[in-house]
Amino acid sequence: MHQLTVSNTSVRILRIFLSGIFLVAGANHLLHVDQTVARMQQASLKNFALYFGEPDWLVILSGVVMLAAGLSLLAGFFTRWAALVLLLVLIPITITVQVGQMTTLGPLFKNVAIAGGLLFFILNDFTTQTNETIHSRTPAL
Repeated sequence: MHQLTVSNTSVRILRIFLSGIFLVAGANHLLHVDQTVARMQQASLKNFALYFGEPDWLVILSGVVMLAAGLSLLAGFFTRWAALVLLLVLIPITITVQVGQMTTLGPLFKNVAIAGGLLFFILNDFTTQTNETIHSRTPAL
């Protein structure tokens, strides 16, 4: 097993910064339900989202989930589970809104980068780590 040493401070900063986008997005979903639904309705892949339910309820539910899991990620409480929940929310949003809007790839790859950050917390166990070491399951690059 290879070891990769990572600063606890860098992991904390990544966790805090990553949570911010979900806290802002979750709050926007709840404060601007109609605008968020309108954006969803304009997406070319809106039928993918509509498969899961009514747009108003999807926006409200995703807002609540993003706020709750975002706060959990921010606090470092059940970090792995919070990241997994956020990834599961991010995937359908990305498919519905970003993949269908291929006029610019920036927002799509922003979400891909966010998914990468979430995967970092899903794939690494920080609850049993000491001395700032992450035990990697794969060979170092």
